[in-house]
Amino acid sequence: MEKIWLKSYPPGVPAEIDINEFQSIGQLFERSVRAFSDRIAYTNMGKSITYGELDGHTRDFAAYLQSLGLAKGARVAVMMPNLLQDPVSIFGILRGGFTVVNCNPLYTARELEHQLKDSGAEVIVIVENFASVLQECIANTPVKHVIVTSLGDMLGFPKGTIVNFVVKHVKKMVPAWSLPGAVRFNDILARGARLDFKNVEVGHEDIAFLQYTGGTTGVSKGAMLTHRNIIANLQQAHAWLKPFLPERGAIVTALPLYHIFALTANCLTFLKIGWSNLLITNPRDIPGFVKELQKHPFEAITGVNTLFNALLNDPDFVKMDFSRLKITLGGGMAVQKAVADKWKQVTGIPLIEAYGLTETSPAATINPLDLKEYNGAIGLPVSSTEVSIRDDAGNALPLGEAGEICVHGPQVMRGYYNRPDETAKVIMPDGYLRTGDVGVMDENGFVRIVDRKKDMILVSGFNVYPNEIEAVVAMHPGVLEVAAVGVPDEKSGEAVKIFIVKKDPALTAEALIAHCKENLTGYKVPKLVEFRAELPKTNVGKILRRALRDETVAKA
Repeated sequence: MEKIWLKSYPPGVPAEIDINEFQSIGQLFERSVRAFSDRIAYTNMGKSITYGELDGHTRDFAAYLQSLGLAKGARVAVMMPNLLQDPVSIFGILRGGFTVVNCNPLYTARELEHQLKDSGAEVIVIVENFASVLQECIANTPVKHVIVTSLGDMLGFPKGTIVNFVVKHVKKMVPAWSLPGAVRFNDILARGARLDFKNVEVGHEDIAFLQYTGGTTGVSKGAMLTHRNIIANLQQAHAWLKPFLPERGAIVTALPLYHIFALTANCLTFLKIGWSNLLITNPRDIPGFVKELQKHPFEAITGVNTLFNALLNDPDFVKMDFSRLKITLGGGMAVQKAVADKWKQVTGIPLIEAYGLTETSPAATINPLDLKEYNGAIGLPVSSTEVSIRDDAGNALPLGEAGEICVHGPQVMRGYYNRPDETAKVIMPDGYLRTGDVGVMDENGFVRIVDRKKDMILVSGFNVYPNEIEAVVAMHPGVLEVAAVGVPDEKSGEAVKIFIVKKDPALTAEALIAHCKENLTGYKVPKLVEFRAELPKTNVGKILRRALRDETVAKA
């Protein structure tokens, strides 16, 4: 196909990237820690570590994992918010020759059990705040080794206000837990320092991450992201950013590293060039977040629309000095024009929208970074990537005609772990990935999303699948029928609404939401409940979610 988008590329951005520059993430990591050993790699809660220190800590972590007798490629789960322990764990796992399984720390026991069982994780690294959740389900999983850390004991935090705050306040947030045989993070680093570390030969086709995402079935599936996929995407991101980046700088990482956007765009891409990542542990605390931004000058920031909107509504943020800011990248959910316009007004820098999926590692399209104003598009296909707009039969459509956005490139996942049937639904015989989003491409190669083909709900950048919500709600004995849809929400972009036909006439919305909170991560919990005498169905009895959604939107 003709790559019409190339004519719209900014100067200095290549049509193709060199995927063979690195054979593994570990190889890239080792080059960077040598080249930038004295530079700060990560800062979090008042503590910084250099690339040289990161090298030592990850080496010790990898040596400890190797001493457990794990086979090459063994799955190691990581369940924590943005802390210094996170990149130490991730790169330690990869250097050891193992596979990272990122877990959302807000998972319920049901969600965590599924992911640990499905991935076959033998080890988990977890913050003690969430250890009680693991305690509930560990007996039903293959996990044999548990490494526990806390907010206050990481890598020798300096004594002072941060530690005092952690001890006095955060400790109160740690529910009682008991995991016999669990070892402390600092202890395993100390042990690893006394052990031999063996370099493991890892190549492009080895799996780097089992990155879990939902699906049409509502069952969370592990996208197999190989070293080739991830290296390709960080090379693509770097190629796009390079003409606009200073040699040194800092990027604000407020989105969690367990989310593919921050993992690749922040953690990995900026590792290559030796920048510093400012890790924000709790970005929902906007005043606290802004105080961190005031302490640490930064040149780049990534986020989702809701995060940028929240910052813009903080009086201290709008007074900040943004003279060093060069790049603002928005993804994970649609960037709204009102937010983009206000961001440009406050910071002087345009909010550039990008698009991707877990299955594309994630970047598929990005707007040019020399864009002056918001344009309503999700951008151009990145280097070495083709985007085709297709009909339901997989045929390419003419320019300007709406169809499913399909992506082809080296960043497209190998498939879903142990789910060839689900893989076949999204990866076509010619290698193109069906995204489930409906869009159009114009004559300059810019892509715009016009609708969502699948029923997925996007809450603050996180995928929520109606089938999962419905399965949990249906577990309640008072429910006869249920349908879950996404409805517009000012704060989160979309919110979950459920429609219920009662089995028990006494059933209340409060009881249903309490039931959901016990079984679902917070952002999946329905915000709205509506009771109906019946739900609209097709002639074969399938509930018409779209009709319910359209009806709700029309009433709004």
